[in-house]
Amino acid sequence: MLIFGLGAMAAACFEYRVATMHRAALELRLAEILRHSSHERVITPRDARLAEEAAGIARQLGTPWTEVLSDLEAASRDTKGRVALLSVEPDYDKHLVRINAESRDLSVALEYLRRLQESPSLRYPMLDSHDVVAEDKEHPVRFAMTAQWRELP
Repeated sequence: MLIFGLGAMAAACFEYRVATMHRAALELRLAEILRHSSHERVITPRDARLAEEAAGIARQLGTPWTEVLSDLEAASRDTKGRVALLSVEPDYDKHLVRINAESRDLSVALEYLRRLQESPSLRYPMLDSHDVVAEDKEHPVRFAMTAQWRELP
């Protein structure tokens, strides 16, 4: 489970790095456009599209992934690795993160939720659903949670 968590964290870090590089490239392109258009102030559809794309990337980069993933890892460690993260999905428009995970029983899932409620990077973590996986011989509990992330200062 720890390896899976580390893999998810590495994937998120890689995605963050790619988004950072993409944002830098867009900022350079936008600066070039603004420098050339400072004389003529005509905004083309291409310029508007680039500006909109740059704003979207800036919004994505404003997500405090380092803190969120660190708090998810700490909560997992506090449950002695009995929680496996299955997915972490952001909703940039609503500033929400959706977390899907699995534990051996519901009490461990609730302890994980309680720990996340104390985390500095997440606000209002809530259990959305849980199911016992009957097909698995150990009958683990899969659960889904949502939380708002706190803005970076």
